[in-house]
Amino acid sequence: MIITRFILTAILLTIVFTALILIPLIKNPVWWIHDFPQDIQDEYFKTHERIPSAFFSKTVLLKKALGLIVALTLLVGIVWWIGAQSFLEAFVIIYGLWTIINWYDCFILDWIFFANIKAVRLPGTEHMDKAYHQKKYHFIRALYGMIIGLLPSLLGAALYTLFIS
Repeated sequence: MIITRFILTAILLTIVFTALILIPLIKNPVWWIHDFPQDIQDEYFKTHERIPSAFFSKTVLLKKALGLIVALTLLVGIVWWIGAQSFLEAFVIIYGLWTIINWYDCFILDWIFFANIKAVRLPGTEHMDKAYHQKKYHFIRALYGMIIGLLPSLLGAALYTLFIS
């Protein structure tokens, strides 16, 4: 039962994650400028006003913090629905879901989708095929994502244990 619910949750989260990334990206690719490789950002800023795009800029940190709060709230509910019985089970479920989304983002969204669909590229960088196909860039960022994911997974498991289990 736990495995079935975990798989269903992973599929649903993958769909929701794709929508949360894709809809704003299609409407305004600049919203995600901080996630583009530096050479693409540099090309974009040659013809457009420079906006904060560094990872530790207020804008990026605010987006990430808001996403983290929403994700933690959602994950605590998911862990309850899946049926975790302990801190360790909650942690494994959350980090497992994080891992699936993290590598889906790298291999499917970054390597296949965004690299090949010019409609989601930053204006003025549509010609930069080689830059959009930087697999190493996205792979290394996914490795960082695995390390970064430990903190929200531990925090989510702790919140679950404290308030729910």
